[in-house]
Amino acid sequence: MSFLNIDSIKERTFDAIVIGSGISGGWSAKELTGKGLRTLVLERGRDVKHITDYPTTMMQPWEFEHLGQIPKALKDANPIASRCYAFNEDAQHFFVKDAEHPYVQEKPFDWIRGYQVGGKSLMWARGTQRWSQYDFDGPARDGFAVEWPISYKDIAPWYSYVEKFAGISGNRDGLPQLPDGEFLPPHEQSCVEKHFSEQMAKHYNNTRPVIIGRCAHLTKPQPIHFQQGRARCMNRNLCQRGCPFGGYFSSNSSTLPWAAKTGKMTLKPDSVVHSIIFDEKKGKATGVRVIDAHSKEMTEYYAQIIFVNAATLNTNLILLNSTSNRFPNGLGNDNGLLGKYIAFHNFRTTISAEYEGFQDTTTEGIRPNGSYIPRFRNLLKQETDFLRGYAAGFSGSRMTYTDNAAIGEELKTSLAQKKYGNWRVGSHMMGETIPKETNYVALDSQLKDAWGIPQLKVSVAYDENDEKMIVDFHEQMTEMLTKAGFTNIKTHDNPDKAPGLDIHEMGGVRMGKDPKTSLLNKWNQLHSCKNVFVTDGACMTSNSTQNPSLTFMAITARAANHAVEELKKGNL
Repeated sequence: MSFLNIDSIKERTFDAIVIGSGISGGWSAKELTGKGLRTLVLERGRDVKHITDYPTTMMQPWEFEHLGQIPKALKDANPIASRCYAFNEDAQHFFVKDAEHPYVQEKPFDWIRGYQVGGKSLMWARGTQRWSQYDFDGPARDGFAVEWPISYKDIAPWYSYVEKFAGISGNRDGLPQLPDGEFLPPHEQSCVEKHFSEQMAKHYNNTRPVIIGRCAHLTKPQPIHFQQGRARCMNRNLCQRGCPFGGYFSSNSSTLPWAAKTGKMTLKPDSVVHSIIFDEKKGKATGVRVIDAHSKEMTEYYAQIIFVNAATLNTNLILLNSTSNRFPNGLGNDNGLLGKYIAFHNFRTTISAEYEGFQDTTTEGIRPNGSYIPRFRNLLKQETDFLRGYAAGFSGSRMTYTDNAAIGEELKTSLAQKKYGNWRVGSHMMGETIPKETNYVALDSQLKDAWGIPQLKVSVAYDENDEKMIVDFHEQMTEMLTKAGFTNIKTHDNPDKAPGLDIHEMGGVRMGKDPKTSLLNKWNQLHSCKNVFVTDGACMTSNSTQNPSLTFMAITARAANHAVEELKKGNL
């Protein structure tokens, strides 16, 4: 029987374990297997294979039972998930249902999750901007959070590395606050977006640029993308269904198949990670405890290095639940900061306007991307009564309507004839929130989930800085739109809209220079458990104004390279 036990342990032993298969987990799998490591990838949700498991991807509108809308009963049963823009009939199967995965809201927080192979990389919004040195310098300059242990110079080559593989569309704009990358051809701005861009250059001396967005779409695939089996984006703008062409980047279409081709990856879906095993004699982590999602049976898997990529809040949960005599308050949590300093992006407010020009022009076709206004407030110096700043999306299209005043044959004729009104534009703010100790997650002491794991308690809220930023966004955008000749300008704010719908939560296991004030070093290793790496949003020290996914990818590739180098040296 002892031989059987030894064989069983061997079968459950790998060089590396990756927890999570979303954007950062997919990159961990690709990098570690590509460097020769036998890697186990654990995903708590079901398997989703590229193309095969996109059931709605080629459906026509009339083929949906509810014409794409969510029935009231399903919406009522999922008040949190249904608030997400992509939770529609064509993609609701990729979202966690509220009742199946409860959590405790100490303060209102809409936690949007995708538990399946590929995670939220299947239905993300695909915005991909680099951070600049201004962003890495932010905490030290403004006195919030702690200093980043890395700079733009450290991460820049890794941005280039992941951009070439993932495929990023954009224009080289030459902006110090938004560094250029390895771009595929950009999408085109509409005439009204170009007009706004030109007017901003004129009135603000090029200090408030309006550029085409940068996004993870293959506008002109390169050989590396064809090798992945991906093809050009067809501009269907049905991305949340899963793209059968691989036209946008996802773990399912790109990194996971690439890792599988090495023959070094073992993918285990339906594997709920309970905790990380810490060996007190060896002074390091030796594996993970996994609960089968269906049988509820627990199994242990072992490896020399562990990458935690479960997505920000779940990564915090797993580490908090990984207790031992050495770490009674969670793995690596010597300073009591694990789970604290959670940040997010403030997407609460928007502005809209109309433009009476370009009456001879309209919008043709669909574009999976809009324009983007990089941060321009508090950039070179502190100029407002709030810290940091905001970026904004900006897009415009021609308003259309039909005349339904007639009856009979005349009504049918008029309904078939689309009429055009003015151009309508809209902008949404993406504000940087300040990491605070009062914004935290913790394990609930009473409630457990279906697998016996403590439920996560979330206590995250807006603050005075966020409110001041909203006011400034309304004032500045109103001024900008007015100078550009727009009319019917209306601001919109919904104070009841809880944090979370940005789906950009970050922090809790932040990087830093000092083990007393941070959890991770500059290589994303836990200060006090060097063979555990955290490279998803949980590692972020601050959150800038840019969409974060590209930075997660670059940080992951950099950390994986370091992990393998250290493993070869015998340091892990």
